[in-house]
Amino acid sequence: MTDTSISSLLSHFGATDSHFALINPVSGKRVADIPQMTAEQVEGAINKLRIQAAPSWSATPIRDRAKVLLRLHDLMFKNQDKMLDVLQLETGKSRAHAFEEFAGAAGSARYYGRKAAKFMKKESTSAGVPVLTQTWVEHDPVGVVGVITPWNYPLALTMLDVLPALAAGNVVIQKADNQTALTTLFCRLLAVEAGLPENAWTVVAGDGAAVGNAITDHVDYVAFTGSTATGRLVAERASKRLIGYSLELGGKNPMIVLQGANLGRAAELAIGAAFGSAGQLCVSTERVYVHNSDRDAFLAELSRRTDELVLGKTGHFDSDIGSLTSATQLARVQGFITDATEHGARILSGGVTEPELGPNFFRPTVLVDVNDEAKMFKNEVFGPVIAVEGYSTIEDAIAKANDTEFGLNASVVGNQAEAIRVASRLKAGSVNVNEGFRASFASMGSPMGGMKHSGMGRRNGRQGMLRYTDTRTVGVAKFGFALPTRGRHYKTMAPLLKILSALLKRFG
Repeated sequence: MTDTSISSLLSHFGATDSHFALINPVSGKRVADIPQMTAEQVEGAINKLRIQAAPSWSATPIRDRAKVLLRLHDLMFKNQDKMLDVLQLETGKSRAHAFEEFAGAAGSARYYGRKAAKFMKKESTSAGVPVLTQTWVEHDPVGVVGVITPWNYPLALTMLDVLPALAAGNVVIQKADNQTALTTLFCRLLAVEAGLPENAWTVVAGDGAAVGNAITDHVDYVAFTGSTATGRLVAERASKRLIGYSLELGGKNPMIVLQGANLGRAAELAIGAAFGSAGQLCVSTERVYVHNSDRDAFLAELSRRTDELVLGKTGHFDSDIGSLTSATQLARVQGFITDATEHGARILSGGVTEPELGPNFFRPTVLVDVNDEAKMFKNEVFGPVIAVEGYSTIEDAIAKANDTEFGLNASVVGNQAEAIRVASRLKAGSVNVNEGFRASFASMGSPMGGMKHSGMGRRNGRQGMLRYTDTRTVGVAKFGFALPTRGRHYKTMAPLLKILSALLKRFG
């Protein structure tokens, strides 16, 4: 990406007094200076959105708003290589994993472009007194939506959260992570080219606490993706204002390999589930449970295949794994592994850096014998690390898989019928059978979110759009019909209601 095109994207921010040095994780070189907004500037941007943009955009017919998303879909594919270049520049992902993220983002534009009008359509509901009364539900945009997006999946998470909010008739202020602000700005640039009013979507960057709090304190709804600890603070702040919010938080995602499963296939699925985007994905697998009788054979397959993975940094589909996104991420992953080995864990594959490729490349790692004293036993590593443990019975496996405060994603590998039965017993917002996460993650019509401490609310599907709306129920008394208002009226109404209730129970 040229200096001129970067400057063009950054011009969206305007003048600020401080900047964040955006470092390319692969080269370690400075790419850009990201302007840092103050809380006061964010508040001013929200007020501007509310006054200057919200009225006209919400009044735009839903089908016209949807057409913007469909044109955006086409523009994304027209600019696919440029979008992948920017995404790799900021995150260090392999081209393959950058494309996987791109595909999910484009899918969101297509899905809501096609479904938005249907989701916002007036819905008839069951009337209390059929024929004589009528009720329906309407959906109004809430107004200004705040979206707080992390660095790990800036393209996909921007589109998954921002586009349904815009399609519903809201205006959006989005906090981009400093590390991936260029990707977010590129998304917005293409949306404007597709016909979105320039002032309907504002992107800001800056200190996480200051900017995030300013957004939560002034918008009408906030969608947050990030750590569970920060999510709790967002929820507390939003609750005090009585505004809606959705949270997609941490995970410690398990995979159960059923006894008798094809172990080669299971190992390959585990690699895809654990090492996508170098493990820096909220739904990636970090724990694998294999029957004791299959454990050694599975570990041999998994270790061999992990050793064969190619790390690389090109703009071609010639590598399996890219770089970690920052020195902070590298230190985090190394710290978890060091702590685990100090508590008795063994490294079967990986566990080392690849400095000849770049400062943040780290070999995908397979661990065994991780005990409950190790920090990674319960906590999310968020890196290319997978821990394998044996189990004795399927009840044992289910109990181990569910033994976590998190409940974001899980997977089961083996006989399909048995795997589906096991899947229904796992406490996770999404469970994939004979896949790691992509079967559910790629389904735009399926709500995505977490149980337990992994979040509140759902993105994707109808729920993912209607979370950004207020619901109004309209009830109409027809043909001059009047419900009772005086005590004497109920003398006549009571026996009629008994008959009506019996009919509704049978035929309603």
